[in-house]
Amino acid sequence: MSEMKAAADIKIGGQLLGWAASEEVRARGASGGLVTAVLAAALETGLVDRVLVLKKVSEFEAYPVFTSDVQEVLESAGSMHSVPVNLARYLMPETCAGKIALPAKPCDARAVVERGKRNALSPDDTYVIGLNCGGTMHPETVRKMLETIYRLDPEKIAGEEIVKGKLVFFTKDGNEHAVPIDDLEAEEFGRRDSCRYCQVKIPTNADLACGNWGVPGGLAGKGTFVEVLTEKGAKLLKNAVNAGFAELMQADEKDISTREKVNQVMLGMSEKRKAEVFIPIEDGRERFEYFRKELENCIHCGACKAVCPVCTCGEDSKCTAYSSPADSYKMSLFHLIRFLHLSDSCIGCGQCEDVCPAEIPLTRLYQRFAVPVQKEYRYLPGMSDRTPPFFALKPEDNEEKEGGGCSCR
Repeated sequence: MSEMKAAADIKIGGQLLGWAASEEVRARGASGGLVTAVLAAALETGLVDRVLVLKKVSEFEAYPVFTSDVQEVLESAGSMHSVPVNLARYLMPETCAGKIALPAKPCDARAVVERGKRNALSPDDTYVIGLNCGGTMHPETVRKMLETIYRLDPEKIAGEEIVKGKLVFFTKDGNEHAVPIDDLEAEEFGRRDSCRYCQVKIPTNADLACGNWGVPGGLAGKGTFVEVLTEKGAKLLKNAVNAGFAELMQADEKDISTREKVNQVMLGMSEKRKAEVFIPIEDGRERFEYFRKELENCIHCGACKAVCPVCTCGEDSKCTAYSSPADSYKMSLFHLIRFLHLSDSCIGCGQCEDVCPAEIPLTRLYQRFAVPVQKEYRYLPGMSDRTPPFFALKPEDNEEKEGGGCSCR
């Protein structure tokens, strides 16, 4: 067993194992409660002014809150795979006064980066604790899954976790119930489709990347593997150790290797799913008909725009200004403009699809536009501080590219 790490030893690039110093936080939080401890310590010591967390209503329902109450942060502890909210959407100029900290899945962290580029927040004042993510689930899907596959009453669930490829539910009577995720997805349950083909599993774009991948057997369920990615991340961890909220030790080479192997397996599964979903449509007329058919039930409610975490246009936007539910076009200009507008910045988080009342597979549609554009410009949104391609385009650039081009800004 490695020795405990002092705050002075925490540096960018460090790969550590950690847990909350408080036994109560360890018991309540996932994987030893380290993330909760770091967030609570940042608030307690004044490193940040507020923390953005999900306030639990049940295992299937939670809502985002900005809080300066340490106790409220502690009460938010635990996994919430069944509440796939993208917290970045709530980071706006009017909500981001002072220094903010938040936990973030890879897609949340990508959205934070993109929102910073659009002046919706101050990157220097935003502390992002990244969470490894193999996928999230829609709450209604989880309820049906519990009743039909697990044969459990959803109201008797006390918690859940993903461990070694299995979705584990803990019931209030103290028992555990596990089913392989592959088996669940074979029955059309399990993770949201956008999660199944997501290409970022470890949030290397955050200040810290935390998760249970790479945690050795003796610490399974009791510790978190954490990688320090930025100076802000180092500051967060040092603060938590100095304040007595967290304890850390060095991860060994086997732990580091195991974490990477798990990541590669997850990415391999995503590539396979991506190939299944995004079968090329070569014929132009067939491609147009595909999009027209998928969008024909759109009711123009605007929910997809309202929830999109990388869209910062507000009410004054081209997609709403140049379209009308009464137009006679075969395909709504609202979506056509948004397809182009978001093609360099769509992160495939699935929020638009989650809220669509017409159940249109919007994420797939937006990604069909976005992936070729992002590949062409070698730009993966939210993974670096590089300027989005369409922000950098000049009118003469369109003339240089064969077939023209489009600047959506």
